[in-house]
Amino acid sequence: MSEISTGKLWGIGLGPGDPELVTVKAARLITAADVVAFHSARHGRSISRGIAEPYLRPGQIEEHLVYPVTTETTDHPGGYQGAIDEFYEQAAARLAVHLAAGRSVALLAAGDPLFYSSYMHMHRRLADRFEAEIVPGITSVSAASAALGTPLVEGEQVLTVLPGTMPVEELTRRLRDTDAAAIMKLGRTYPGVRQALSDSGRLDDAYYVERASSTRERVMAAADVDAADVPYFAITLVPGPAPTTPIVARDKAARATEATPAAPATAGEVVVVGLGPGDTAWTTPEVTTALAEATDLVGYTTYIDRVPVRPGQRRHASDNKVESERAAMALDLAKRGARVAVVSSGDPGVFAMAAAVLEVSAEPQFEQVPVRVLPGLTAANAVASRVGAPLGHDYAMISLSDRLKPWDVVAQRLSAVAAADMAIAIYNPASSQRRWQVGAMRDVLLAHRAPETPVVLGRDVGGPTESVRVITLGELDPDEVDMRTLLIIGSSTTAAFQTREGTRVFTSRRYGTTV
Repeated sequence: MSEISTGKLWGIGLGPGDPELVTVKAARLITAADVVAFHSARHGRSISRGIAEPYLRPGQIEEHLVYPVTTETTDHPGGYQGAIDEFYEQAAARLAVHLAAGRSVALLAAGDPLFYSSYMHMHRRLADRFEAEIVPGITSVSAASAALGTPLVEGEQVLTVLPGTMPVEELTRRLRDTDAAAIMKLGRTYPGVRQALSDSGRLDDAYYVERASSTRERVMAAADVDAADVPYFAITLVPGPAPTTPIVARDKAARATEATPAAPATAGEVVVVGLGPGDTAWTTPEVTTALAEATDLVGYTTYIDRVPVRPGQRRHASDNKVESERAAMALDLAKRGARVAVVSSGDPGVFAMAAAVLEVSAEPQFEQVPVRVLPGLTAANAVASRVGAPLGHDYAMISLSDRLKPWDVVAQRLSAVAAADMAIAIYNPASSQRRWQVGAMRDVLLAHRAPETPVVLGRDVGGPTESVRVITLGELDPDEVDMRTLLIIGSSTTAAFQTREGTRVFTSRRYGTTV
């Protein structure tokens, strides 16, 4: 190919769903790309972007390509195919603008870019004009086979990959003529797929895998599946004949306990633990013991990574936006006899997993599962200790995140606590996508607090990039605050003074105290 002065198109295979199954090369290229493009249905939730999120960086351009239709009808003059073709042309034109401007574009594709993927439609429309390279990914067939835990094909056996959208008669014929099969594109097609499995005599040997490699993964006998509950991201596998013991229907939680000696259901439990803010010295001996005794760890990937790897202990990591699903998985594991430690940073009862686990544990199906909560050093106390005792009197903890509660509620609570003259520890002040709340908080507080009120900014306290600064409320710059920062806003009795060790801050328990 001749020298190219324009940008490069990367077709990035993300694998089946688990962010840890993204290849090293794919992760590197996602982070480096000028533009990250991804598809979604009209609801706007992109599975591909969710997988790639750990590897995105601030400042990247995102191109969200929204399908006009998926399975529904359309009034487009060209029908369904006409609507889709027009969408692909428009999407390609959007990406071509970036490529012509010299920007690199990473187009995300769940699984492999050339295996039943939308990427190939962009490749056909762009690769003749711009340099393009494909980064392969783990396919859903491989992930489903791994979830099944039995060989899909052996020796000279033939594997046939089939779309569930085929006519039942053709699907039946192909199932009869192959050793092993993987049937994709399920969802609404499952009744026809089940009929073909039955007509070909393969139903009793077929298994159903849903959302392979994700925290919502399920594995069942194909004959036991309720067709009304089958999502598109499911697959049916028919393993080739082998002298192996048939696999019984089970979900991911059940499989996770198979390596553990059988135990009665009452032997399982969930222990929700807090690791402390960052320094391993701040993890209590009680928590360390619970982690060592656990058969399974469940938690946000960043926190799970802080726990030393132990042989035989299973680790179920996920992102930080699936609290209820994570809690249900932990309780389900324990229901089947596992000793589960749900891992949080800081204290598990402070904007962490304890509330989520207890909320889900109130469901009747988990009434026999014991749940314990082991405390941890809070981030607020850790930051406070670095400057003295800014939380020495009454104080409140407030999260600025409006992901689970509306901003009006946050502002109301800030105003009430400020009017009550209490120090405030501010959690979750900002993120790469949520920037305006810190400035709004400052304005609410200034209606009740003097601009000279001491403010402590503690970032990554206990971690390798720790920094702690003391400023005033009037000086607070939102651009200096991110998700890893905790703020402590003083009250009217909070004072700051200089020592040889730096600025010290305390909140007196007696009104009228001055330095």
